[in-house]
Amino acid sequence: MRNRSVVTEFILLGIPHTEDLQALLFTLFLSFYIFTLMGNLLILLAIVSSARLHTPMYFFLCKLSVFDIFFPSVSSPKMLLYLSGHSRAISYAGCVCQLFFYHFLGCTECFLYTVMAYDRFVAICYPLRYSSIMSARACALLAAGTSLFGCVQAIFLTALTFQLPYCGPNEVDYYFCDIPVMLKLACADTSALEMVGFIAVGLMPLSCFLLILTSYTCIIYSILQIRSAEGQRRAFSTCSAHLTAILLSFMPVVLIYLQPTPNPWLNATVQVLNNLVTPMLNPLIYSLRNKEVKCSLRKVLQQVAFLPEK
Repeated sequence: MRNRSVVTEFILLGIPHTEDLQALLFTLFLSFYIFTLMGNLLILLAIVSSARLHTPMYFFLCKLSVFDIFFPSVSSPKMLLYLSGHSRAISYAGCVCQLFFYHFLGCTECFLYTVMAYDRFVAICYPLRYSSIMSARACALLAAGTSLFGCVQAIFLTALTFQLPYCGPNEVDYYFCDIPVMLKLACADTSALEMVGFIAVGLMPLSCFLLILTSYTCIIYSILQIRSAEGQRRAFSTCSAHLTAILLSFMPVVLIYLQPTPNPWLNATVQVLNNLVTPMLNPLIYSLRNKEVKCSLRKVLQQVAFLPEK
């Protein structure tokens, strides 16, 4: 990637129309960030420490928790830093890294949700063949594939954005470096690149969503064929947490990238929810809807002396 820019750093202006709320936002976002890290670390500990949870479904959930730790860490530390009164400046290289890792982690999570939907499809529609289809080797290949495709997508989008010349102004009207706000600062015509970027960013989640929708259509059909009411309840319970997490993850993308008229304040607010709140809620969604995870979490908390043994 060739750097033709005379700009050596950018200034993050933050969330629009929140100039007088910095102390409140710092406290609120710091709380979200801490709870996100703690919740996902506990999920990781619960899965790793329980042999009963060493199955494909929890393997992918474990990977999701890892990405939910890193995803908010792309933008939150810098945002918290300038909300606490420190410099809003970010180096050119730092801006490149923010954009790359934001899209790498976001795209990988999107692919991961698709793989998790496929896992539930195989478990419910082909239960007798589940162990052979979702073998350890297959799970490893699927997990590696999600990261590989996420990396390729992120490299393409980052190269697309920073192959442009940036010669000033250098004020980013956002709280982190993302494609739409960076293209506004480029010293070149970006109309064609905006269209390519929009298609690239929009096509990936749309394709994943259609695959997930297909999987769950088959899942729901199979569940309705189960004669036992208890069997139906257990099957729906297993899938409901995943569906809730998918909706929380995909809705912000739809709101941001499919608006007829972009709204900077709405975009920033929705993006904060996507970056901080959704990763914080995922551990709650999966633990509260799953008895095995709750049982393992209780054991972990007992071991670190937070909860008394029953």
